[in-house]
Amino acid sequence: MRSAAAIEEVFRTERARVLATTIRVTNGDFDLAEEIVQEAFAAALARWPVEGTPDEPRAWLIAVSRNKAIDTIRRRVKLRSIVDRERDEPELTAELDVTRAVPDDRLRLMFTCCHPALAPEAQVALTLRTLGGLTTDEIARAFLTSPVTMAQRLVRAKTKIKQARIPYIVPEASELAERLDQVSTAVYLIFNEGYAATAGDVWLRRDLCREAIRLGRLLAELTDAGEAHGLLALMLLHDSRRDARTDAHGDLVLLEQQDRARWDRTQIAEALALVPIALAAGAGPYALQAAIAALHAQATTSADTDWAQIAGLFGALRRQQPSAVIALNQAVAVAMWRGPELGLALVDRLAGELDAYHLWHAARGDLLRRLARRDEALVAYRAALELAGSGPERRFLARRIDELSTAP
Repeated sequence: MRSAAAIEEVFRTERARVLATTIRVTNGDFDLAEEIVQEAFAAALARWPVEGTPDEPRAWLIAVSRNKAIDTIRRRVKLRSIVDRERDEPELTAELDVTRAVPDDRLRLMFTCCHPALAPEAQVALTLRTLGGLTTDEIARAFLTSPVTMAQRLVRAKTKIKQARIPYIVPEASELAERLDQVSTAVYLIFNEGYAATAGDVWLRRDLCREAIRLGRLLAELTDAGEAHGLLALMLLHDSRRDARTDAHGDLVLLEQQDRARWDRTQIAEALALVPIALAAGAGPYALQAAIAALHAQATTSADTDWAQIAGLFGALRRQQPSAVIALNQAVAVAMWRGPELGLALVDRLAGELDAYHLWHAARGDLLRRLARRDEALVAYRAALELAGSGPERRFLARRIDELSTAP
């Protein structure tokens, strides 16, 4: 038997896999599939506490969702004969073979969402919503846009998939390249939401990190692209610090203060072997970010970090992907390398572009604090606090404000 909380945990970890299969059964009807999966979990909440938990919860949920989908299609479209024929096809009956069908369905869903017929941002947003299980608000924050705008993009993307009958398949090898960038972006944004949640009281969502890494491995196996290996290395390196990134109360611990003995050295070793492969294949954006993360992982202490090389790598990254957020990260690296005064000058150049980004204000606050400009630092930290969405970040910023306010 399972409690409601335990069943909710199953929902959180298995939702995307069950949804991926259900979307295939409904021929790409995302809204119908989401409704059916919700009904399947409601059935689990009603039946499992009474009947006991099935040996294979995911297989049970897939079976219930599949049957509900077929029944709904029969009622709505009145195509009983067509549905009956599809029900007998090996492709559909294979859904209960979890070890084989589910990974394929996940890949199918990734590449369906990232079909080139959709706008690039819509591709990524739809993947985050369906595969990553992120809310519309969380996706909007990842794109620095409003929830209303993001909701409209999601509706348009799902409608286009349905109307254009975009196939629910993994594309041929010759077609992978045109979709790989957006698929990789979606996987990394899923990881980012797990690595540093944009809202809520939990800083780390390890289920999202694990799922993104699993998907990253699938991409690396599916293609020889250096960027797929760079993405996997990057996620492994960031995730290797998971146990040291929060304290016993769930509050965040800055990189320079982390206990490096708690970093996962096995995972770091695996990632470090991938970085040269990624760099040799062309040093794309993920390869460069993985190289930056590798420098952090190889430093025995924060003081030993090669900030000059990190600043240079961020410069190379900016040349490939001009971005105010990347410029902010480079400015922070320069501050660590050449001092807070120069770093602050670089950060201030981004004022018009990142006014709504809480980490820009937080970075300014930190540099102003290090320069002993307390009043200005307080203004910056308060602006960051007003914009921050997650509980751990808000508590950290509140502590900084309290420390500065009470300092002699």
